[in-house]
Amino acid sequence: MSLKEKMPLLARHEGVWDGVYTYFNDKDEMIDQHKSRLLCRIMDDDAEYPYHQTNHYTWDDGRTDIRDFPATYRDGRVWWDNELIVGWASAVDLDEYNRTMMLYWQRTGDPSLYLYEMIQISDDGQSRCRTWHWIRDGKLETRTVIQETFVTKDWRKIDAEMAAKAA
Repeated sequence: MSLKEKMPLLARHEGVWDGVYTYFNDKDEMIDQHKSRLLCRIMDDDAEYPYHQTNHYTWDDGRTDIRDFPATYRDGRVWWDNELIVGWASAVDLDEYNRTMMLYWQRTGDPSLYLYEMIQISDDGQSRCRTWHWIRDGKLETRTVIQETFVTKDWRKIDAEMAAKAA
């Protein structure tokens, strides 16, 4: 059984997404905002990492950052374990509308900080909204709000175009 069959809601997220991340501190003051392009890939069934997400971030002042998140699959979840995060993602089975995924992860090397994320995808698959709650020592430290628009299912083409620009 393929990852798309095992996690059909995750399969709806496959492709390229453009968005804006907005960060708020515990006093609801905006502390950061930047644009994003995410490549959400479901790989071939025999791949070491059946899910692989790459996030490209761009700030108005010209700064950029790229973060790579290959993930394994087991027990109904995709799992990350890399130099940045350790955690998982899964569909929320209680959502009878099949729109909601939940993620949990912890910063590698910082056991006092963990994060929960909820992702809601629109019924037509053309937009999604995400919220992150960053919790340190049991208290809310940061909240991240993300609005995204679907660009294309063809992440391979976009991946190749972005690699050619970087070369």
